[in-house]
Amino acid sequence: MADEVAPIIIKKVKKGGHGAHGGAWKVAYADFVTAMMAFFLLLWLLNVTTTEQKEGLSDYFAPTTSSISQSGAGGLLGGKSMQTEGARISDRGVPSVVSSISPPEQGKKDEGEDAEAEEAELLAKLAKIEEESFEEAKSEIRQAISKDPELSGLQDNIVIDMTPEGLRIQIVDQFNESMFNSGSASITPRIQALIGKIAKSIEKLPNSLSISGHTDSSAFNGGDYGNWELSSDRANASRRALLEAGLEPERIEKVAGRADTDPLIMDDPSNPGNRRISIILLRETPVLPSNLK
Repeated sequence: MADEVAPIIIKKVKKGGHGAHGGAWKVAYADFVTAMMAFFLLLWLLNVTTTEQKEGLSDYFAPTTSSISQSGAGGLLGGKSMQTEGARISDRGVPSVVSSISPPEQGKKDEGEDAEAEEAELLAKLAKIEEESFEEAKSEIRQAISKDPELSGLQDNIVIDMTPEGLRIQIVDQFNESMFNSGSASITPRIQALIGKIAKSIEKLPNSLSISGHTDSSAFNGGDYGNWELSSDRANASRRALLEAGLEPERIEKVAGRADTDPLIMDDPSNPGNRRISIILLRETPVLPSNLK
């Protein structure tokens, strides 16, 4: 038998490379980038969150519901519970964070109080200036009457006082001196001159005016024309007299007749002193409480 020829075996050896084209490094790099992004996100959250929000997050991760109370019989597998005794707490509920809202910071409250104090101080100053202007007008009216011989004796016909509405100037009838002819809205010449002096004394002030007419309680025999109509007509006659003396028409805010509903002399409604014309310089600045002045 001829000698058998041994088979030729060719072994192909694959040399290992250095892994330049492998993908393992990409996974590691992606993990690193993710970790860095989470780190910078944490830094940003710490910077933008308030103290209350940080406390809420801290309470969320703190084991505040742990308890050492026992609800079973004790011993091995005796039913020890990690929950508070009482109603069963659901084991399927979603954990939540409870954060209380803190009151406003003291600084912000103080700023609001300071603004209110400044506003009250400004109003007080304006009210003082207005009060001084009223007093000056009051003094000018008194002086104008005393210096004019034609108005001699009319000092008692003028009543000037301060009211919550403003400076009130009242021209009042006396037993020996009436503003209007009996039963009419025709102003007597001396009272016309007196109204002119009043207009000159108040024309430089910016305040609007309210004019009202008043009668006594004596019945007026005019048929359908009574004290209401008479007091209204006299108030309008006084308005026209003020305008003729140079007062600006736009300053007249209200004209009204009050008849005998607001007597000046309460215990004697029929007294001639209840027949009067009331001219009020209305305040532009509200009257402040005494504790804010």
